[in-house]
Amino acid sequence: METTAPTPRVLVIGLDPYRIPGPWDPKPVAAAIEVGIARFAEHGVGVETCLFGLDGSDNVEAVVGAALAARPWECVVVGGGVRKLEDQLELFEQVINLIRRHAPDAAIAFNSTPADTFDAAARWIDIPGRPTSTGC
Repeated sequence: METTAPTPRVLVIGLDPYRIPGPWDPKPVAAAIEVGIARFAEHGVGVETCLFGLDGSDNVEAVVGAALAARPWECVVVGGGVRKLEDQLELFEQVINLIRRHAPDAAIAFNSTPADTFDAAARWIDIPGRPTSTGC
């Protein structure tokens, strides 16, 4: 029997660990992203990712804007790499303003690690069998 993936309800926006300049090993971060995204399937929640590079290969506004405009999103999770890099404050502002423009009805959530991305989204969306947050 063929199973179909649930319709995506959550968009995760973050940095592609393989396209961040510098001498570092992207594999542990990439693996953590995979683990975090897998948790959505465990709970039957559809998710898509929008990962972009800091190596100059992406037009962030075009890439993120297209992902946000692709469908209505219940929640958009902004990854720590986008918001924690002090020298990337303008990037963080750009992403938040793109969310406001293209997905104004979506909740915005922040993860603390790639592994808790599902938990960040779950605070803002209805998941059968799980209590929901009331927000503020």
